[in-house]
Amino acid sequence: MDQAQIEVRVLGSLSQITAAEWDSCACPEAADGGRPLDPFTTHRFLLALEESGSVGPGTGWQPQYLTVYLDGMLIGAAPMYAKSHSQGEYIFDHNWAHAYENAGGRYYPKLQIAVPFTPATGRRFLLRPGYQAVGMSALVQGAVQLAADNQVSSVHATFCTEDEALAGEQMGLMLRHSQQFHWLNDGYANFDGFLAALSSRKRKNIRKERAQACAFGGEIRALTGDDLRPEHWDAFWEFYQDTGARKWGVPYLTRQFFDIAQETMADDMALVLAERGGYPIAGALNFIGRETLYGRYWGCVEHHACLHFELCYYRAIDFAIAQGLARVEAGAQGEHKLARGYLPTRTHSLHWVNDPSFADAIKKYLDAEAQAVGEEIEILTDYGPFRKSNPEEHQ
Repeated sequence: MDQAQIEVRVLGSLSQITAAEWDSCACPEAADGGRPLDPFTTHRFLLALEESGSVGPGTGWQPQYLTVYLDGMLIGAAPMYAKSHSQGEYIFDHNWAHAYENAGGRYYPKLQIAVPFTPATGRRFLLRPGYQAVGMSALVQGAVQLAADNQVSSVHATFCTEDEALAGEQMGLMLRHSQQFHWLNDGYANFDGFLAALSSRKRKNIRKERAQACAFGGEIRALTGDDLRPEHWDAFWEFYQDTGARKWGVPYLTRQFFDIAQETMADDMALVLAERGGYPIAGALNFIGRETLYGRYWGCVEHHACLHFELCYYRAIDFAIAQGLARVEAGAQGEHKLARGYLPTRTHSLHWVNDPSFADAIKKYLDAEAQAVGEEIEILTDYGPFRKSNPEEHQ
């Protein structure tokens, strides 16, 4: 194909492109009226981050959306940001930054192809069907060329798919492995069906935790679509602020994000609320994909035994089974998820570093890290809660 036909453009805002055009690459599978594989790279989600001030000036996440056109038609796009720090990414490169700067370099700004504050695996190189190879090649080359031309230290694509990771590695990017805990639906008819697959001790422990959680003196509801109301977000914002202040110092999302999401993304969200005396006291926010439920945020104003496990993990499993979803991704980190049926799963990211000698050092580190991650996944899987009589079913 004649490369002269291809044009790479950088957009400073998603308002510069229509939702239909962006989503033709971000979620072509939703053209049938169904759900996208995940909502996080849709025009509506990324624009909500912008319009709410969650990304943009003063946040360290400056939109630099990468787009590729062939004869005027969009064939590829990537949610890219110029970053002035490494917060909100969940694939940690702080040590790289320190080493780079100690050697006299300038690590920031860097280019990050990612969904801000969202450690959920999904497509990062958004490609129009039929143009996957040429589109990804142009996006990768465009990002690297942009970094090189502007003397930017590095380019990172985090929580990409396995297929993207392998393709990116073939294009000369460095591949990094990490791991999370995901729950896999083995065709369970209900929660008891899932429990039946566990060892007796783990099954009893989960039943005990669920009983403790439900003894908090109220009721638990899962709300989505038209059942979500502004007052629910008032309550959840209080929960989210508390969690954000303890984990990150300041919450990543602004209050306005939830108002915009209420208007444009209500069908993409499932909010699990615990209410006592008619007032919400705790909540867990999930996003709904075509095959996956994504657990994202949790918070509370009252502490009750095991309520966190119930709202974040067990109700997510209930929802996934009821909706016929294949998995639940429960977010970053947390080995405590293992005992609750969430198994270690490999995640992927891609990296390019401008300085050749520094890139060589990072490559050696990543090779050693990949071996360690693989060994950890193997060990943790062996410690999983499933009955050992037929472990192959749960690999």
